[in-house]
Amino acid sequence: MKKIDARGKTCPQPVMMTKAAVTDQVRDIQVFVDNAIAMKNVCRLLEKMGFSFSTSGNENELVIEGHRDSVAQDHEEQYSKVEKGLQDVAVFISRAIIGGDDSQLGEVLMKSFLGTLSQMEAPPRTVALMNEGIRLALKGTSSCEHLQELEEKGVQILVCGTCSNHFGLTDQVNVGVISNMFDITEALMEASKILSI
Repeated sequence: MKKIDARGKTCPQPVMMTKAAVTDQVRDIQVFVDNAIAMKNVCRLLEKMGFSFSTSGNENELVIEGHRDSVAQDHEEQYSKVEKGLQDVAVFISRAIIGGDDSQLGEVLMKSFLGTLSQMEAPPRTVALMNEGIRLALKGTSSCEHLQELEEKGVQILVCGTCSNHFGLTDQVNVGVISNMFDITEALMEASKILSI
């Protein structure tokens, strides 16, 4: 069994350490982390790589045990597949508003942008939210419904976990998955086009 100790490592190191350790020959893996967001990110990676997994432990020492019955398909090829009906485009949003001086106008423009995006016949494959942009995914915000509509169409909504922790808003995120710098960077790099807001 392959063992990885990622305790004390900041995002996205636990995911990167896990990915680096998993070769096609690895069928059993045990990963130690010290926070719930790292655990979720590692579990999501293992699932993408063809592992079933279980978790155990307490708040400060979480253990993820993964197993796969056969050699996984080439996960790089799997990652790069474009979902039917989605454009091979990633939208990167790092602010809660569009523009600068007038925050009310900026909020209206952002809501309108996301609403328009959600009504497109072929929406983007990924929407990545970082820094102030994570506020768009919070419960009760005018933008959250549009992000939910996009998610229902198969759009991957990635919410930066480091950012949500920084602002103390992780429990209020209501759409998408709490993600990490590795997944967000990978999704952006795989897209044929990136739209940055």
